[in-house]
Amino acid sequence: MLGVRGLSKSFGAKRVLDGVDLDLTQGESLVVIGGSGTGKSVLLRCILGLEVPDAGTILWRGRPLAEARAEFMDGFGMLFQNAALFDSLPVWRNVAFRLMGRMPKVEAREIAVEKLARVGLGPEVADLFPAELSGGMRKRAGLARAIAADPQVIFFDEPTTGLDPIRAATINELIRGIVDETGATAITITHDMSSVRAIADRVALLDRGRVRWQGDLAAMETAPDDYLHDFIAGRARPMARIPE
Repeated sequence: MLGVRGLSKSFGAKRVLDGVDLDLTQGESLVVIGGSGTGKSVLLRCILGLEVPDAGTILWRGRPLAEARAEFMDGFGMLFQNAALFDSLPVWRNVAFRLMGRMPKVEAREIAVEKLARVGLGPEVADLFPAELSGGMRKRAGLARAIAADPQVIFFDEPTTGLDPIRAATINELIRGIVDETGATAITITHDMSSVRAIADRVALLDRGRVRWQGDLAAMETAPDDYLHDFIAGRARPMARIPE
């Protein structure tokens, strides 16, 4: 479904991605983990076309993404770290943002209300503005927007950041349920190991701009990599050994 080959990206003298290789099959949920500054967000931004890589290739269904950009853009959804709702638009118009140019307004609203219901928000929320929602509700509205156009691939950027454990567990459950029900392919970047265990089919660990380890979720706990186990357990490491 999606492939990354030898992806590299620098900002000045700082090499952020240094030859990343990843594959994602249809219907799979891949979670990318790693410390701050290891390139997770830059990887996502390169795939989405928000950054131009210095080297490497991104493939969409076996074709260079540059040749299939229109098809890709038409078939992806995105849940941003802070939901990134438009403050000036009511919730339903946020959810239906990509639908408004494709169908009549009444139909777009119906779909928005349906997607809000899927993430546990009632029709009374549709005409509220983002400022009237709690953090957890904003995150769920952002998730409704991400799935509004029934995307083939969905990107989740730190989906539980800023949420308490109960609300975070709710978001994780929603994401896993949506991936299972729709058959969508998913890429999630997160520091939250609870999210990893709830969402992932497969895990990739980035370290110093490279994929240090990747494998099935079930293999993560027994993988022969000390840094991976320290990351999973949240154990402190000697300062000299912390990846920059």
